[in-house]
Amino acid sequence: MTEPRFAFVPVMDHEIHVTEWGTPGTPALLMMHGLARTGRDFDEIAASLSDTYHVICPDMIGRGLSSWSANPDVEYSVEYYAGIASDLMDHYRLDRVAWFGTSLGGQIGMRMASGAHADRLTCLLLNDIGPEVPDTAIDRIQSYVGNPPKFDSFASAETWLRDTYAPFGPASDAFWHRMARCSLRRLADGQLTLHYDPAIIRQLASDRRVMSWDRWARITTRCHLFHGALSDLVSTDTVDRMRRSGPRPETTMLRDCGHAPTLSRKPDILRVRQVLNELG
Repeated sequence: MTEPRFAFVPVMDHEIHVTEWGTPGTPALLMMHGLARTGRDFDEIAASLSDTYHVICPDMIGRGLSSWSANPDVEYSVEYYAGIASDLMDHYRLDRVAWFGTSLGGQIGMRMASGAHADRLTCLLLNDIGPEVPDTAIDRIQSYVGNPPKFDSFASAETWLRDTYAPFGPASDAFWHRMARCSLRRLADGQLTLHYDPAIIRQLASDRRVMSWDRWARITTRCHLFHGALSDLVSTDTVDRMRRSGPRPETTMLRDCGHAPTLSRKPDILRVRQVLNELG
């Protein structure tokens, strides 16, 4: 296990904040977070896997410490995010990576695996995301992402985060404390709010078909799906259809999680390690 390193990488006229673990030259694992989250969500699993992998955890533009877009209607899109990911790999001189994507991060991975960047992924691990997302789940996400709350203290913010992200499943106090530290920024009036650009919601609002079953059918990259039994994004029918089409992934269900499992507990991390070994 290693300590994290932090960098700001210039990519496509943006600064991408990256948390990096492990030794360059070992097999590369790129871990991409969900819609309104940051690369720091992966600290536990990235630290554990750093004994074997060079783990790269970016904050996508508009999130965390990465730069915000002056053209959000164009740049806050899965297609643009995939271009950033490819250029980020070029910066680290990585021809190919294993990809782990939670929610939006999985959509980016699927876009890469179904298009011109397919040969850059050795395998694709999806965390609670599929080719389609129910409208009810999109409406729920829009209800809190598009109108970020304000807080008077870190304590009240952490309470809100624990309640709002309870579907992540059981996690340690250390996970929630760090989540609060890495998810907040000060406003001009001294209050706290969430550390992302509210405009990131625009594509979700305007284009609910970020992925499709047609694109899914093109994917030949070896794939595995992790999903929460209580998830409102990935239904049993979606899991069954994914298993029968496209890359036909094997699946791992987290019984005590919804959207999206943190995979920060030791047994969950062990399972991710086993899947990475199986997929080569």
